[in-house]
Amino acid sequence: MTQRVYLVILLLCLRLMYPLVTGIFMDKLASKKLCADDDCVYTISLVRAEEDYNAPDCRFINIKKGQLIYVYSKLVKEKESGEFWAGSVYGEQYEDHMGTVGYFPSSLVSEQHVYQEANKTVPTTDIDFFCE
Repeated sequence: MTQRVYLVILLLCLRLMYPLVTGIFMDKLASKKLCADDDCVYTISLVRAEEDYNAPDCRFINIKKGQLIYVYSKLVKEKESGEFWAGSVYGEQYEDHMGTVGYFPSSLVSEQHVYQEANKTVPTTDIDFFCE
């Protein structure tokens, strides 16, 4: 019981110290993902967008036809869900979006270069679907 009280106090103090950090945990798109490493930090491939895509919510990224995207993970498709990959846009003309990681439909891109095979199955976590 005492540990819970301390935990609640700690969380309240952190919230007061960092009031600008806000966000929401969105629904998970999948329970597993494929990555090149256990932490999903290494680039799997470089893909080119074959058509435009407008992100429906903050879990996703907007992509434009011809845009290059680095892929870091591939969600394992579950029943009735689309197949989504996580990545970030690349290129000087997209400088304001570089470094932003989000999901996009894999059906809208073509792989240009494979850096490493995505052969590690890793469980997704709530933070994978966190929106600021």
